[in-house]
Amino acid sequence: MTVELRVDEGWLTVCELSELIPGRGVAVLLPDGSQAAVFVDRAGRPYAIANRDPFTGAQVLSRGLLGTAAGRPFVASPLLKQRFDLESGCCLDDEEVAVPTYPVRTAVTSGVS
Repeated sequence: MTVELRVDEGWLTVCELSELIPGRGVAVLLPDGSQAAVFVDRAGRPYAIANRDPFTGAQVLSRGLLGTAAGRPFVASPLLKQRFDLESGCCLDDEEVAVPTYPVRTAVTSGVS
């Protein structure tokens, strides 16, 4: 089963779901040169947000820690610890800041080469 992100060009396969470790993220280079941070939670649900921390400009959100607040999944930036909602991209610590999110889906691989 693959993880796919919706980008301007359509659905982009980024990795196998089995390659993602729950609670840890990976950075993905997108066709336009930007980066996405891709995560999977312990229930197996994938998420994708921009990898750029808007407070520092560093491409580090994929290295953040996952958690939940009021039932909402978030990633905490590894630098200044601001939390970003994985579904909406909104910063839970500063309502005026948000990061882009990407529609994400899993797709069954055919196994045919």
